[in-house]
Amino acid sequence: MDDEARRKTGEATRREVLGDEWVDRSLANRSAFNADWVDYITRTAWGDVWQRPGLDRRARSIVVLSVCVANAQWDEFRLHLRGALNNGLTRDEIKEILIQCAVYASVPAANHAFKEAEAFFKEAGV
Repeated sequence: MDDEARRKTGEATRREVLGDEWVDRSLANRSAFNADWVDYITRTAWGDVWQRPGLDRRARSIVVLSVCVANAQWDEFRLHLRGALNNGLTRDEIKEILIQCAVYASVPAANHAFKEAEAFFKEAGV
């Protein structure tokens, strides 16, 4: 695929995973400074990595949530909670991911992730 096809595929995947509202807001916040970054992430993360055949979207969401917990990336964690739900994960599966992360990432990180997830679920009405 050329860059334009990767961009279109990436944006479609991004919308399916994160939702139109979030993507529209993100695109509206593009600036001269960050436009190249937004394009890069859309093409490479969403247009390349999320398209690979080796994992389905549920598995990719599990990986992303786990890495976000391990690296204390709470904004991305909350964003990808929405994606995980859109990709078919349940609240109970997310709970199990966080318990698993406690062993391999840290109890404090998982503790914080539970707080973030509960706040997200409440705000999202999930």
